[in-house]
Amino acid sequence: MNSTLRFCFHFTHAVSATRQSIPQAHRRVRRQCPPITRGHKQIVKENASIQNRELKMADEQRPSTEQPPSGRQQEDHDEALPIPDKDIESNWDEVIDTFDAMELREDLLRGIYAYGFEKPSAIQQRAVKPILLGHDCIAQAQSGTGKTATFTVSILQKININLKETQALILAPTRELAQQIVKVIAAIGDYMSINVHACVGGTAVRDDIHTLQQGVHIVVGTPGRVGDMINQGALRTEAVKMFVLDEADEMLSRGFQDQIYDVFRFLPESVQVALFSATMPQEVLEVTQKFMRDPIRIMVKRDELTLEGIKQFFVAIEREEWKFDTLCDLYETLTITQAIIYCNTRRKVDWLTEKMQSKDFTVSAMHGDMDQRQRDIIMREFRSGSSRVLITTDLLARGIDVQQVSLVVNYDLPLNRENYIHRIGRSGRFGRKGVAINFLTECDVRYLKDIEKFYNTQIEEMPMNVADLI
Repeated sequence: MNSTLRFCFHFTHAVSATRQSIPQAHRRVRRQCPPITRGHKQIVKENASIQNRELKMADEQRPSTEQPPSGRQQEDHDEALPIPDKDIESNWDEVIDTFDAMELREDLLRGIYAYGFEKPSAIQQRAVKPILLGHDCIAQAQSGTGKTATFTVSILQKININLKETQALILAPTRELAQQIVKVIAAIGDYMSINVHACVGGTAVRDDIHTLQQGVHIVVGTPGRVGDMINQGALRTEAVKMFVLDEADEMLSRGFQDQIYDVFRFLPESVQVALFSATMPQEVLEVTQKFMRDPIRIMVKRDELTLEGIKQFFVAIEREEWKFDTLCDLYETLTITQAIIYCNTRRKVDWLTEKMQSKDFTVSAMHGDMDQRQRDIIMREFRSGSSRVLITTDLLARGIDVQQVSLVVNYDLPLNRENYIHRIGRSGRFGRKGVAINFLTECDVRYLKDIEKFYNTQIEEMPMNVADLI
C-alpha cells in the first residue's frame, strides 16, 4: 500500500479516541406545508386560480454558489439538508413469505420470476397484501429493501389492461429514479402488455403529450412535469385509482410540497394512496394526515436492514487536501468492477473528476447541473459497464440499482445521515457483496459517530487486505 494511504492509518487512533466525546450533530427543522385534506380537495379545485406553483421549474432547482471545494460545503449539493426523523409504528402484522401465496395473476408471476426474484423481501412480504386489499399504506423502509418492486407488483395486479387510461400515478424525486422505476415496471409487466411512461423534466414536452394522448396504463414522473401535463390536459386523471409517492422524504425536502398538493387535488376522491419513505420527518407525516384514510402502517426497522453483505470501513485523513492522494492510492491498489465516489457538492464533483482525469484515471461524472441528455448518456454507459467509476452527488444515492457496483467511496461523508444508507446501498444490492469506504477528516468524526448511533452499527478502520473483500 502506498505511503499516503499508510500515513492515513497513523491518524486513525487519534480519531478513534475522540469519537466518543463528540456530541450528536444538530438537525435543521424544515418549514411546514399548507393544510389540505381529502375533504378540502373540492374547495381547492374551486379556487384553482391561486397563483401558479411554477410547475415548469427544473427538477433540481437549488442555486449553486461558487466556493472552493471543501469537505462539508453545503451551497451546491444535490441532496437534502438534515431533517428531524421519526419512526412509525406498524399496525399490520401479516407476513406472506412467497409470491405464489400472494394470489397474483399468472402473467404477473411470470414477470416477477423472469426478473430474477425468488422470494419477497421484508417490505414486500408485509406491504403487498394490504395494498392489494385497497388500503392506503405508509411503508417506511430504507434503500435496497425492494420498495420499487413492492408498489410495482401491487399496481400491476390491480391494473385493467383493457382500459387504455392512466390508472396509476407514481411521483419520484429525480428523473433518474423515475426512469428506473419505468424500467422495473416494464420488465416485471413484460408478459402483461403494460404501457408505462416517464414524465420528467429535460425531455421534449411535445413527446410527453403525444404519448399520453395515445393512452398509457401507468405514469411515473417528477412532480413538476406531471403537474404540467395535468394542467395542459395531456394527462387525464379520471381513471387513476392508485397514487404512489416514492422516496417521499426526499421529494418533500427538495421543496416539492406545493407541486405534490397540486397534483393530488386533480385525483379522484376515491384514489388509493401509497407512500414510501426512508424517514418520517414532519412534512411526510403531514402528507399522511392530509391525503390518507386510516392508512396501514408498515415499518422495516433499522436493525432489519439488509446490510449484511456490505462491509463498512473508514480511512482517517488528517487534512482535506490529502483525500485526493488517498483516493489515487486506493484506485491503484484495488481491482474494481464498478464503483461510485460521492462528493457533497457539484463543484467538488467537477474538481475531483478533472483531478482524476489529469492523472490518467478513467472516470465519469454526473450531477444536477448537467442537462438530461448528458445524464442519460452517462447513466447508460455506467449501467452497461463501459464506464467503471462514477463520481457524483447524492443525485444518484436513491434507488438506482446498478448490479455490478462493488465499491462505494464517500469522499465526503453525507451531510444528511439518512443518505448514508442510500449511498452505501448502491453496493451489495439485494444481498450481493459490497464494500463502503468513508474518508474521515477530524471535523467528520461527530458525523461518523452520529451515523453509527443512528444505524446501530460500527464502522471499522479499513484493513490492509481490503482488496480481498471486493
